[in-house]
Amino acid sequence: MITQTSEYALRVVAYLATVDNQIARRSDIAESVQVSVAYLTKVLRDLEAAGIVQVKRGPNGGYSLLKSPDALSVYDVVSAVEQLQRIQKCPLGIVDHQKLCPLHDSLDHAAALVEQHFKETTIAELLPKRNSAKGCKFPRQS
Repeated sequence: MITQTSEYALRVVAYLATVDNQIARRSDIAESVQVSVAYLTKVLRDLEAAGIVQVKRGPNGGYSLLKSPDALSVYDVVSAVEQLQRIQKCPLGIVDHQKLCPLHDSLDHAAALVEQHFKETTIAELLPKRNSAKGCKFPRQS
């Protein structure tokens, strides 16, 4: 449904949301998100270009969110690192299929529902709640 890059981007933003507006070092983010620093650098570059994170350079530098987790949607984060795929024409390249066939129309409708859900879901809604059931140990807690 989403790429590995989108998964990492969501995890980065969720991690930054849990450090309460403090500057997070790249190495700390990489450890928490469980991604290599090299791959993380690409993700952070995309998030910075989209206006989601800001970078503070220098010895005490790092990354922080530019917006509140309540003001950021899953769609904002995912679309910063990839283009969500919708079906506009026959993926098989069949020339006679000017309009979407019932199968591809149905698949595109499902993609539209996912896209809408991403737009309606904030990052704040993804953060672990106090006293919630233990599931995914993310963000990694010491």
